[in-house]
Amino acid sequence: MKYLHTMVRVRDLDASLAFYGVLGLAEVRRSEHPEGRYTLVFLAAPGDEAAQIELTYNWDDEDYGTARNFGHVAYAVDDVYAVCRRLQEAGVTINRPPRDGRMAFVRSPDLISIELLQRGPALAPQEPWASMPNTGVW
Repeated sequence: MKYLHTMVRVRDLDASLAFYGVLGLAEVRRSEHPEGRYTLVFLAAPGDEAAQIELTYNWDDEDYGTARNFGHVAYAVDDVYAVCRRLQEAGVTINRPPRDGRMAFVRSPDLISIELLQRGPALAPQEPWASMPNTGVW
């Protein structure tokens, strides 16, 4: 058995691609399906193309709710503080800041929770993250 990908439905393909791009993922392939009225875009972290996330964009409006029932997608990162800073500068809310130097959560435009885990040992606590409160849910 081999892991292939995780699929999430997105409401706004451009907004989602912008979010996942800031996160650090790149498009590896795309397919349009006019007969089914949907587009599939597969993204992966550079150098880790075997672990992909599939964005499914249905061309017709559909209410997906809050997406809280999905759980989350997790990525190991080299510097959780730098990734959170980059996301925050792009306008992304840091829902669970990396106060412990180890773990943070953000949400995509489609409310998919993304867990960011520090690769290796936790970083030393650092401001503004150490005293930043949680925002919303993740």
